[in-house]
Amino acid sequence: MLAVAGGKGRCGKTTTTLGLGAALGRTGRETLAVDADRDMPDLHVVADVPAEPNLAALADGKPVESAAHPPPALRGVEVVPAPPATGMDASLSTALPRVADAADRVLLDCPAGAGPAAAVPFRHADSVLVVTTPVPACLRDAAKTAAMARALDTDVAGAVLTRAERDPGGVERLLDCPVLATVPDVDANAPTAAGDRRDSGRRVLAADAVERAYDRLAATVVSKHL
Repeated sequence: MLAVAGGKGRCGKTTTTLGLGAALGRTGRETLAVDADRDMPDLHVVADVPAEPNLAALADGKPVESAAHPPPALRGVEVVPAPPATGMDASLSTALPRVADAADRVLLDCPAGAGPAAAVPFRHADSVLVVTTPVPACLRDAAKTAAMARALDTDVAGAVLTRAERDPGGVERLLDCPVLATVPDVDANAPTAAGDRRDSGRRVLAADAVERAYDRLAATVVSKHL
């Protein structure tokens, strides 16, 4: 399992979870995206799927096949929403081992920061993908997230730099891991090729430049066997 983590909220973790999941799906790989974020459980909102069944159902023994299928733009990735905040840690600890081998790739959309809530999915993940914007405060918090993963003996596979055309330099040294992809900033309010009016997260994922960036990230993830 690959944990998608970051130091600050709105750094692009959920977008990266779905963008990478969809890109892996385009390569023919079964992908499961799991919301492990207690405070901002919005994976199902961005993916436009129901809030149930969720991780609590899986913890109660429901089959992983009950995961929801997102719209065509995210074809190839199934979504497991977060359970209610009450009992979240118990649901995670019970359900995450059950989903570990449920697909070719399992992506965990983690809570922001480096606190106890983020530590739970880190303990179950094989590797961590750190997501950050180029903003200094976000980078500093991302470094704390990477440090916590290493303190838990979880491999830090690399970083994804969002809302950036290029690596400004110094990010690999700060996070002590390679930058695997940069994802450009796009106007979430601009018309899409399909002309539909969608939520900003889905509109960002529909942008050609963003899709290409996640395709490149997926190729790297596959080549590194993450």
